[in-house]
Amino acid sequence: MAIQIISGITIILCLYYGYIVLNLLKGWKQLPSHVISNEPIFKTSVSVLIAARNEERNIAKTIDSILKQHYPSELMEVIIVNDHSTDGTADIIASYGNQGVKLIELNEHEKLNSYKKKAISKAIANAKGELMVATDADCVMGPNWLCAIVSLYEEKNYKLISSPVIYHEEKSYFEKLQTLEFLYLIGLGAASIGLRKPSTCNGANLAYRRDVFYELGGFNGIDDLASGDDELFLHRVAQKYPLSIGFCKSRDAIVYTEAKENLQEFIRQRRRWASKSTKYKNKKIVLLGVAIWIFNLAILVSALLGIFFPSLFVCFGFVLLAKILIELLFLMPITTFASRSHLLVGLPLLSFLHLFYIIYIGIAGNTGKYYWKGRKVK
Repeated sequence: MAIQIISGITIILCLYYGYIVLNLLKGWKQLPSHVISNEPIFKTSVSVLIAARNEERNIAKTIDSILKQHYPSELMEVIIVNDHSTDGTADIIASYGNQGVKLIELNEHEKLNSYKKKAISKAIANAKGELMVATDADCVMGPNWLCAIVSLYEEKNYKLISSPVIYHEEKSYFEKLQTLEFLYLIGLGAASIGLRKPSTCNGANLAYRRDVFYELGGFNGIDDLASGDDELFLHRVAQKYPLSIGFCKSRDAIVYTEAKENLQEFIRQRRRWASKSTKYKNKKIVLLGVAIWIFNLAILVSALLGIFFPSLFVCFGFVLLAKILIELLFLMPITTFASRSHLLVGLPLLSFLHLFYIIYIGIAGNTGKYYWKGRKVK
């Protein structure tokens, strides 16, 4: 009887997962591709914001990419906040001062749990632009990045625009699997916006109006969390302006960054991301996350008990195959958009490993403390 109950629950959760993912596929397809007009005339002032800590290896490439934008220079400013770096990050930023890059030092004497939110808030306080465009200190982008985002903003008058972030220059098979998994997350966030039910975004490529930031209280109330400068603020905007959030579905709008080199850094990053999941005010998103966590747990339990009860192992094989096919259908158009279709050959392995990853991160991300950027956070 217990075996039948486990099988039944697993299959029901599989059907629910299939319904959710296929609905997200619909959301992705509903997002129109954005094309920059041939001779755009921009009028929006933009402030590019970066919080940087110990990024001497990457920050110059990021700044160079921003300074090469085709966007009118008189409408653009670059503000970088140095978050107590102990390497040469500040000196590198300062060397671009004669090119209009503004360096702000973050001098916080009291220990914080989220220095990044403090840094972004300080940057916005010093910004002159109408549209804030946040990215990270280890990112690069093409020359039409700002043109794509701002043209969508001026066309649709959105309050907030999420744009794609993709890993590149993978140096190992582990990094290629990360790229595929990250495309799933980016696609999920984009698709939820396409369905008018925004759930997730990435702070490495996020634009929002300065006046909306202050109207909604900035990061007040979420500034004690290590993460959430992106998703939790997205939810805040969605609560007030549910129809004024867009996703820039344009290859020109892509920001590129690198995957984590080793498992330890990957786990630390994902624990940080997961740490905000229980803080969502929209409890439907929380319940969805819990349901997916239970689904993965049920699959793994079926596999383990299948050693003793062959019928459960058959259930495990069937559900895992279904999971792979569902995710394949969702990822095909997203990997095509990102020019990464060749990575789909790794999906069966990724989908299997995801069972262990989701279960572990779901627990570890909401318990205990961990290190990030040389600091212990909770």
